[in-house]
Amino acid sequence: MTTADEQKRAVGEAAAALVEDGMTVGLGTGSTAAQMVRALGMRVKTERLRLRCVATSDATAALGVGVGLDLVELDAAGRIDLTLDGADEIGPDLALLKGGGAALLREKLVWEASRRCIVISDASKVVGRLGRFPLPVEVVAFGHASTATRLAAAAREAGITAEPRLRAHQGATVSTDGGNVIYDVSCGVIPEPARLAAALDHITGVVEHGLFLKLADGALIAGPEGVRWLHG
Repeated sequence: MTTADEQKRAVGEAAAALVEDGMTVGLGTGSTAAQMVRALGMRVKTERLRLRCVATSDATAALGVGVGLDLVELDAAGRIDLTLDGADEIGPDLALLKGGGAALLREKLVWEASRRCIVISDASKVVGRLGRFPLPVEVVAFGHASTATRLAAAAREAGITAEPRLRAHQGATVSTDGGNVIYDVSCGVIPEPARLAAALDHITGVVEHGLFLKLADGALIAGPEGVRWLHG
């Protein structure tokens, strides 16, 4: 497996193989998760699996329906047996940085409703310390610039000098599925992820942040030599 697409497809197929008949499954968002959703759809068709699936974004829901998966809302799902999702960075003890796809709020809601969560990624996402990838923070659109000022102050309290940047695409502000906006905080290094997470949690206007701590039960990592397990 020499290309990124080949590695994403391999780890997506390995993740889909973990799903058992009768499960309620959380479906992540992003390019690697999309490979898993396609592989799971193929298993449903060929093996006639009976599954209920909860999508973490509108895009994933549309893909899931397109490949023949049975989608249910989170409130109707009850406890989710297994969630399979990607990450932008995987640090020590399976601390994760997520939100590059702007679905971090729904992702965290689904993760926290799950009995087991497995992160799927290629080896380039495994890092010694979180922070090289800008930390996404979802905030309420009303007064978001004021909230951004407090994001920078919270980062300083956690030992980080960073200037939050409003996420835009082709000149337009990115809006999440929930109607909020995203600020990306370029930290460089996050020396104490739990300390930063706690500071962000106390800011009015912050809906959610992309630090997923003590939520992953394991990771499937794809590289040139194949797919391997990573445990915390």
